[in-house]
Amino acid sequence: MKADQIIKNAKIFTSNKNHLHATALAVKDGKFVYVGDEAGLADFEGEVTDLGGKFIMPGLIDSHVHVTTGVGFEYADLGLRFECDGKQDALNFMAKFIKENPGQERYRFFLERKYLKGEDLTMDDLDAICPDAEIVVLEGEVHSNWANSKVYELHGITDETPDPVPGLAYYVRKDGHLTGNSFESASWVFVFDSLKNLSDEQIEAAVTRWIDYCKKDGVSCVFDAGFPMHNWLHEKIYAVLRKLDKEGRLPVYIDGCYVLTIPTLMEEALDEVKRFHREFNTEHLKVHTLKIFMDGTLKIETAAQITPYVDTGATGATAFNAEQIALILKELNEAGLDLHVHTVGERASHIILDGVEMARKELGDDYHVRVTCAHLEIQDDADLSRFAKLGVFANFTPWWHTGGDFFAPILGDRADKMYRCKTIWDSGALVAWSSDNVVYGDFTTWRPCLGMEIGMTRWINEKTVAPEYNQTAHEYPPADEKMSIEEMLLGYTINGAIQLGIEDTRGSIEVGKAADFLVYDNDLLTQEHEGFSRNKPTEVYFGGKKMN
Repeated sequence: MKADQIIKNAKIFTSNKNHLHATALAVKDGKFVYVGDEAGLADFEGEVTDLGGKFIMPGLIDSHVHVTTGVGFEYADLGLRFECDGKQDALNFMAKFIKENPGQERYRFFLERKYLKGEDLTMDDLDAICPDAEIVVLEGEVHSNWANSKVYELHGITDETPDPVPGLAYYVRKDGHLTGNSFESASWVFVFDSLKNLSDEQIEAAVTRWIDYCKKDGVSCVFDAGFPMHNWLHEKIYAVLRKLDKEGRLPVYIDGCYVLTIPTLMEEALDEVKRFHREFNTEHLKVHTLKIFMDGTLKIETAAQITPYVDTGATGATAFNAEQIALILKELNEAGLDLHVHTVGERASHIILDGVEMARKELGDDYHVRVTCAHLEIQDDADLSRFAKLGVFANFTPWWHTGGDFFAPILGDRADKMYRCKTIWDSGALVAWSSDNVVYGDFTTWRPCLGMEIGMTRWINEKTVAPEYNQTAHEYPPADEKMSIEEMLLGYTINGAIQLGIEDTRGSIEVGKAADFLVYDNDLLTQEHEGFSRNKPTEVYFGGKKMN
C-alpha cells in the first residue's frame, strides 16, 4: 500500500490500553493505516522517516475548557487590578482614580476579596464615590462582584428581583434591600454587558489566536464548557467557528455544549441543546451535551458541601436536586444527548450521583447518557467508589492540585483530603484531565504539560512554567494522590476521547483513527516530573497534516 507518511525508529505511546507501545506507524488519507513494529512496514510504500528514537504520542485532548468565554474575556474590560489594606483603603483608591479620570461611562476595578479583611463594599459606598457613572468591582475569581445603583438600574434589577438560584446565585440583601454585592450567575451579567456589538471579525481574530495555540501545543480536541448566562454570545461564537470549519480553517475538534445555570430555564435549555445539536454539526464542531453549573467555588464558599465550612457554618447550595437531575437525564437519554456538570463541592457531585442512580434504576438497559462531573475539588468518602459503580466520568483540573494554605481556614482538616483523583482512578472510574481556563492570555495555564506536571507532583516550584502567583512552597497532600506519567497521558488522550464520545475516531494511535499525533525530542515517559511543564512538541500533526 502507498502511504502518505511512514515513520520508524520512534518510541510511540499509543494510548491504546491493549497495546500501549509501538515503534513504527504509517498514515494515509489522514488516518493511521499501520501501528506496530518496523517489520510491518514492509507492506507499505513511500518515503520513510527515521525518528532516531524520538517520542510520539496522540494529540492532546483538553476535556473541559471555555473557548467561547475566552473570546468574551478577550474583549471585556476587567478593570484596574489593585490591592488594599481594608475597605476604606479600597474606597480611597477608587475615589482617587475616578477623580483623576473623570467622564467615563463605567469605572471597572478588580479586587481580591481577601484585601477587604472581612468587610464588604456596599452599593451606598460605591454610590458615594461614583454618583454619576456606573462602577463595577470584580472579585478575584469573577464569581462575584460589587456594583453601584446605576449598574443595577441599567439591568432592571430591584429589591423585588428574585435570586436566580437562592443560596448559590443571588443578590446580597440587607433588610430586604440590595446591597450591591452579587454571587455566581447573578453577577455574571455585569461582566460582559459591553459585548453586545461584538463583531464576527473580532470573534474570528480571538478564536484564531486560540487555534494557533492549539496547533503549537498539540491540543487536537477540546470539550468547550460554555459561556454561562451568555448563551446568545456563545451561539454567535459557535456560528463563527462553524464558518471557519466549512472554510477548512478549524483543525481542532470542538465538542460543544449549551449551558444551564437557572432551574426555571430547564425546559428552555433542553430545547436549546437539541437545537444546537442540529445546527452545529460540522466536521470539527459538534454539540451533544447539556452543561450545568451545579454549584460555585470554594474560595467564596458557594461550592456545595455536606460538611459545613468551618469558618461560617454554611454549606452552600446546589442549582438542582437529585429528582430534577434524574428528570433531565431521562430527557437527554431520549434525545441521545449527554450531561456535563460543574461540581466543585462534595454535595454537588453527591446529588449528581444520586440523580444518575435514580435514572439508571428507572431506565435500566435503555440508559445511555454519558455523565461527567468536573473539578471535584472535595469529595465525601462514601462517594469515591460511586463514580465507577454508576459509570460517571470524573474530570479533574490538575494544575489546581497545589492547594496551598488557603483552604485550611474554611475546610479545616478536610483541606488535606482534596483532589482525590488517584483514589477515583484506582476505583475503576474513567478519569480525564482538563485546564478549565476562561481567559486566553498567553495560554500558559491552558497547556496540558503544566497539568501533567502538577498532577504528578502536586506543587509548583522554580522549575515549573506557571504564573508566579501560583507558586507553592510544598507538595499538597495527600501524597498518595499523585499520578504517574502514564496515567496523565491516558487521561489527556483516550480517556478524554471516551468522555467526549469520540473514542472510535480519536484519542489513541490506532489503525483507522484520525492521525492526530505529536513528536517530542524528549522521552516523556522518563522525564523528571519537576519541570515537566517545559516540554513542547517539536512537530504536531492533526489528521495527518503538519500544523507547526
